Amino acid sequence: MFRLHAEYDTAGDQQQAIDQLVEQLEAGQERCVLLGVTGSGKTFAMAKVIERLQLPTLILSHNKTLARQLWQEMGELFPENAVEYFVSYYDYYQPEAYIPGRDLYIDKELQMNERIEQERFSTVASLVSRPDIITVGTVSIIYGLNPPEVFQQSHLRLAVGDQADPQDVVRQLVGLQYRRTTGEITRGDIRLRGEVLDVWMPSRDDPLRIRFGWDGIERIQVCEAVSWEPLDDFEEAWIHPREFYMTSQERFNQALEDIEAELDDRLDWFHSRDKDLEAHRLEQRTKFDLEMLTEVGSCKGVENYSMHFDGRSRGERSYCLLDFYAICAEQYHGGADKYLVIMDESHVSLPQVGGMHGGDFSRKKNLVDHGFRLPSAYDNRPLRIDEFQELVPQMMYVSATPGERELRHLAEVTGQNVPEGLLHVQGGGGARAAEQDKPRERVTMESILSELDGIARMEVRPTGLLDPGIEVRATAGQVQDLEDEIRKRVEVNERVLVTVMTIKFAEEVAEYLNRQGFKAHHLHSEINTLERTEIIKALRLGHIDIIVGINLLREGLDIPEVSLVVIFDADKEGFLRNERSLLQTIGRASRNEHGSVILYADSVSPAMEAAISQTLARRRMQGEYNKEHGIVPQTIRKALPVMGEEVGDLLSGAAGKGRRGGRRLVAKPPGKRGLEGLAQKFGLGAGVWNTSDSVLDNVSQPEWVAAAYETVSSEDEGDSARLIAKLEKEMRQAAARLDFERAAQLRDRIFQLESASN
Repeated sequence: MFRLHAEYDTAGDQQQAIDQLVEQLEAGQERCVLLGVTGSGKTFAMAKVIERLQLPTLILSHNKTLARQLWQEMGELFPENAVEYFVSYYDYYQPEAYIPGRDLYIDKELQMNERIEQERFSTVASLVSRPDIITVGTVSIIYGLNPPEVFQQSHLRLAVGDQADPQDVVRQLVGLQYRRTTGEITRGDIRLRGEVLDVWMPSRDDPLRIRFGWDGIERIQVCEAVSWEPLDDFEEAWIHPREFYMTSQERFNQALEDIEAELDDRLDWFHSRDKDLEAHRLEQRTKFDLEMLTEVGSCKGVENYSMHFDGRSRGERSYCLLDFYAICAEQYHGGADKYLVIMDESHVSLPQVGGMHGGDFSRKKNLVDHGFRLPSAYDNRPLRIDEFQELVPQMMYVSATPGERELRHLAEVTGQNVPEGLLHVQGGGGARAAEQDKPRERVTMESILSELDGIARMEVRPTGLLDPGIEVRATAGQVQDLEDEIRKRVEVNERVLVTVMTIKFAEEVAEYLNRQGFKAHHLHSEINTLERTEIIKALRLGHIDIIVGINLLREGLDIPEVSLVVIFDADKEGFLRNERSLLQTIGRASRNEHGSVILYADSVSPAMEAAISQTLARRRMQGEYNKEHGIVPQTIRKALPVMGEEVGDLLSGAAGKGRRGGRRLVAKPPGKRGLEGLAQKFGLGAGVWNTSDSVLDNVSQPEWVAAAYETVSSEDEGDSARLIAKLEKEMRQAAARLDFERAAQLRDRIFQLESASN
């Protein structure tokens, strides 16, 4: 069923760790921990565990960028299986909120596109229809979905040979919310022409064509979306609903009555407390929603009434993706608990899961207390951490620096004594209260690890790369010292990461370095996700040489070209400079054979001491392994990216690779609506990219790169000002027609000419 495809096999201590994990999971151990240092091949180890266990698997990441990276890697390793990408709307929206102190209401701002909807549909459809599914998603999977039973029951199965009338099939599909059309067909449409029925499910890249004859259904084919050439024949088709959320007419009508009854009760409550303003506000908003629901079947913020539509009791959790995994496991693997959850970067992901419910409740309370929402809005919520841990049958925590909650959880499920240094940590993976309010004494992560058995470790890199060398330098003259170090790296075509404490300082350092003639850029949480991806690509390609950031330079940022990591204020202990944060940041330099780290500090904090000690110990371990096996460390070779490819994929609807390795189209190319500001977003702040012609000479780029230069005639070359004006005009024209790749290249050419003239 699950079959891994790779040109390489396990190496170093990978096999030992994989065997240990498989043995634990097959024995029924509920929680396992994999400690894998940066560059040890954690993703490959995950894949090997999945292949060995042959169980449907959900892989969680703490952000959508890393989730997408994991999805692409898993898709390449399992080309024959269903590898899905589940990123919910909750990753792309600003929820509604009310700030009482300022009397400020913030309306919901939801950003979603057809690609996200398609990926969600595809995931759910795979879970209820096939046994071999791997889903990579964010922690938004703990938000509510329709009950799996509704999705299973609201479908249509057709098979070759069925005695079915085309008109009856059409009526059933209309009941599943499909739109009937006689012209062009898009996702969610059906079209009947004579004895041929075309159906395009929202989860598919290609439509179905069903041919009827005297004896019923004669043929079921998958067709190419444009030419309608048949691609494959099927004996059976499983057609899911057009809409993600479905409910019966009876349940819908009952929900409207329940909402009205709740509104009456809440109005009485407000009036009894002389809160007439809140009562009036609630009455107006809720009655408007009821009118919309009655007339068109939906309304803005309909998810806040999900309790009534699902028929749940007050306080009862909503269904989520984990329930679909239980259905898949029960249907295909002999039990609802026969699936695996892998939590990547668990030291970040687990606290994130635990904190989502509290944040959601706090926001909802202001809305409910001030008449913006009914109390039933509380039940449109993510899972609590205890509900999450109870639902997950088996989970593998994966991190280079396992968190305290994961380590305590491992001790609990394996019957070990909880180490003294973990008694202040919540039990049950964050689900139970701790015995102590705070730790009695400082304990390093390494000392806790030494007290626990059963941790699978991967601390030897198959590449032979050593952990980076570390220097501690005084803060006096640190910026000037940094300049000298950057010059050394730039001369040999290597890159630099600089991590600081604040957004403002990151921007100031990047701007200063640019003024000094370097190619630098800042990276922090206020930068759009697409821009972050492009900035990292620009660093790899050499368009920029330095990124200055905060904590975004930690987990999952694998850039082999980076040979120097610089940490300012290394001795200022806190979240950004604790032992785990320092180890994660240091690890960014471990993919280059010349990797080194500079810690600017005026003292050595306990966190620095612990991080340095572990790094040096692992460096010695790797050195001994290399000597024993005759390994010469070499920088990881990783294919260079193409600027704008991710953005282009998003806008065109292409979502990664299909089964044959080509791009998979999942949405129509968008028009201009909603995209007006994207051209401006490509002006990435402080950075000036590609001020050297030599960079592009050594980088493989798409054909359109040359097109930016072909428009310049030889006679223009002698007049720099006229040439720049011409290029600026063409750049604006390219941006206006949403040709961002060409606009970006023209912009870079303008920067080159301006730099040369100065």
